[in-house]
Amino acid sequence: MAAFDFDTLIDRKNTNSLKYDFAVERGRPADVLPLWVADMDFQAPSCVLEALQKSVAHGIFGYSDTKADYDEAVIGWFSRRFGWEARAEWLVKTPGVVFALAAAIRAATRPGDAVLVQSPVYYPFYSVIRDNDRKVVESELVYQDGRYSIDFDDLEWKISEQQVKLLLLCSPHNPVGRVWTPEELRQIGALCARYDVTVISDEIHCDFAFPEHPHIPFLLACPELADQAVVCTAPSKSFNLAGLQASNIFIPNEELRRRFLHEIDRTGYSQLNTLGLVACQAAYEGGEQWLDACKAYMRGNLDFLRDYLREHLPQIRLVEPEGTYFAWLDCSGLGLDKAALNDLVVNRAKLWLDAGHIFGKHAWPFQRVVLACPRATLAQALEQLRQAAEAI
Repeated sequence: MAAFDFDTLIDRKNTNSLKYDFAVERGRPADVLPLWVADMDFQAPSCVLEALQKSVAHGIFGYSDTKADYDEAVIGWFSRRFGWEARAEWLVKTPGVVFALAAAIRAATRPGDAVLVQSPVYYPFYSVIRDNDRKVVESELVYQDGRYSIDFDDLEWKISEQQVKLLLLCSPHNPVGRVWTPEELRQIGALCARYDVTVISDEIHCDFAFPEHPHIPFLLACPELADQAVVCTAPSKSFNLAGLQASNIFIPNEELRRRFLHEIDRTGYSQLNTLGLVACQAAYEGGEQWLDACKAYMRGNLDFLRDYLREHLPQIRLVEPEGTYFAWLDCSGLGLDKAALNDLVVNRAKLWLDAGHIFGKHAWPFQRVVLACPRATLAQALEQLRQAAEAI
């Protein structure tokens, strides 16, 4: 494998970075160290940079679309990496996965309908349901012995009792790091088939499943649900391309796809960001070695964090992730209430993390840490947290 540099500290300040330049605007001290938003502190792979530089040198950024080679790059990626044979006619491009979730909710449900989430979960799931005048139904994941699992009895009861029309599946799950097994996916699929529930599977973190916990696309596990499923993907997390706004959504059902496209049309949106399309194709065509090296580096960061907590902060428990580049930390052992924990992290440790309560009402003792940074940054953050914890 070629050598890649993930250790160099790249100064992102004064670049209008949401992660680094908006602490004060978002209610944090100006000097916090940010490990919150899900982007990387690594440059995109060279194949992407070269493709973008070629487009910039051309100098014209007019309206653009894609042809067969783009579709082949996207479909080929999922075939090679996951053994999933998607079809070009299923593919719809959107500027982001959350944008696609909103369009899919409107396409598949009506105002007032119940939409189920498995909490704690990625916090825009809640807002994208409520902002589209649908009702949030939560089926809490079970946290036991340091691991999360699905309460299938509760899941079925909520679907039946609340007359759920749509399930937002987070796969791999953000923030708890579960990678659902084929058996779990099939159980979810069986319930959704029984109660005629549409499934929107957000698989944006699919490329960051660890080898011992391989990600299975929902439609590979449950091909019989092709008529009532939407699979949302993007290169943004995998290759640090979020700001270029290009996502790939797979909708096998022609009528559902037509309604989805109509919802996009209603927003007045048409062609995607030209450079986003260029970057996506380049990443899927030439970025595999970089991604594999990045995943290996991230595994090293996870090992470093685990060892550090064990030696210096044993009162904080790592929920072992099976995928994603997040660490979900159980801070209940510190014995602090929500306000005191927030004060410790933000004001004493000078860290900007994602507090657990934004992911679900029962998750307040947790903190989500993004591991997609040079190890020196992670070490600094942990040292600041240790010093703050020892001072209380």
